Amino acid sequence: MAIELLDAEREVLRSGLGEWGGPARCTDALAVVMGFEDVADLFVQARRLRSLLITGEPLSAKDWRRTVVATEFVFASNVFGSGRDWPITTGFSDEETIKILRQLQ
Repeated sequence: MAIELLDAEREVLRSGLGEWGGPARCTDALAVVMGFEDVADLFVQARRLRSLLITGEPLSAKDWRRTVVATEFVFASNVFGSGRDWPITTGFSDEETIKILRQLQ
C-alpha cells in the first residue's frame, strides 16, 4: 500500500519497530495480537519493515497494520513497551508522538 509519509512519520514508525529490540519486553501472546507469529517473527519482520520504511517502499495492508499497532503498543505501554522511556530512547516527545500517530491512524 503506497502511502506518502512525512519524514517524522517514517521515523516514528521506524523507531517504534526498533524499540522492540531495545527496552520493550514483548511476549509471544502480545506478538500474536499485533499480527506476528511470535516474538522471533516480530524481530525478523521488524528488521524487514524498518528497511522498507528507510527506502520508502510501499507496505502491504498487513504490514502497514502491524507496523502501526506495534508502534502504538511500544509507545504507550510501560509494562510491555518503552512507555516512559520513549522520549529518551527515540528523541520524540510524547506530545509529538501522539500527534504523529493520530495522523497515521
